[in-house]
Amino acid sequence: MKPVQQETHSGVQFIEVFEENCDQRLDNFLIAKLKGVPKSRIYRIVRKGEVRVNKGRVDVKYRLKEGDVVRIPPIRVAETENNAFVPQSLKHSLEHDILYEDDVLLVLNKPSGFAVHGGSGLDSAVIEGLRQLRPAAPFLELVHRLDRDTSGCLLIAKKRSALRKLHELFRGDDIQKTYLAVLAGRWARKKLVVTAPLQKNVNKGGERMVEVSRSGKEAETFFRRIKLLPNATLVEASPKTGRTHQIRVHAAWLGHPIIGDERYGDFEVNKAFKKIGFKRMFLHAYRLEFVHPVTGQRLQITAPVPKLMEALINNNDD
Repeated sequence: MKPVQQETHSGVQFIEVFEENCDQRLDNFLIAKLKGVPKSRIYRIVRKGEVRVNKGRVDVKYRLKEGDVVRIPPIRVAETENNAFVPQSLKHSLEHDILYEDDVLLVLNKPSGFAVHGGSGLDSAVIEGLRQLRPAAPFLELVHRLDRDTSGCLLIAKKRSALRKLHELFRGDDIQKTYLAVLAGRWARKKLVVTAPLQKNVNKGGERMVEVSRSGKEAETFFRRIKLLPNATLVEASPKTGRTHQIRVHAAWLGHPIIGDERYGDFEVNKAFKKIGFKRMFLHAYRLEFVHPVTGQRLQITAPVPKLMEALINNNDD
């Protein structure tokens, strides 16, 4: 990483919003424009009214419209070159594990162990790494998210118009998501629809947790048993809603948590599997099915089962 240099935008900026930024949240727009400025600082200047849209105060969640004029105050920007470190394993995936790509979208086979976007305490993440490896790309945005330790199909938009349409598909339940998971123990059922409502909470350590609660939001996951193993079960999980950690919490609620799940799993089970070399969470976003936002073609994209997951299934075969 090269030394940090301070650059001051000495004057107020007035930026007109064009089609490519239409429907973008204000905070994301400012983060892109003010590279090097901490997110906390960006949120603060919006909250204090130093940022205005069409001369009025707005919330960070405000979605920009074409023709809006955004006022950005003078602000000191910390610029660094090559500040996003991309580990070799992630770089290899970003360069070689593209499952599908055209002019408006791409689907990456995301590796386990990497967050999809940067945040507090994270040195590297998928979308920042992709942007660094493709500096000429004018637009790259996540359509949805996968947990850090989940692998598989990750959809990324290359145009804002495609991002808007794909978000509509997700909201309308028009994208079918199919996951593969290895659950602890032998699950006696062949199939089951779990409708336990989920509530987001934060524990004492500040870690985000989700639990089954009557006061939670509706959530639905269809589980189908694929294969019984001596001490585990391979299942297909299809979430009909998109709640945080939904499959993981519903699997734990069944009494068969996902192997390797450090947050909702069984400590002793995870410890036993780690001893024989299985050190990841065994949840894989196996397939995405959706209508292409431009061509209208029905796409079905599949991510190959990771070698470690395949080894776990085969090594525990009856």
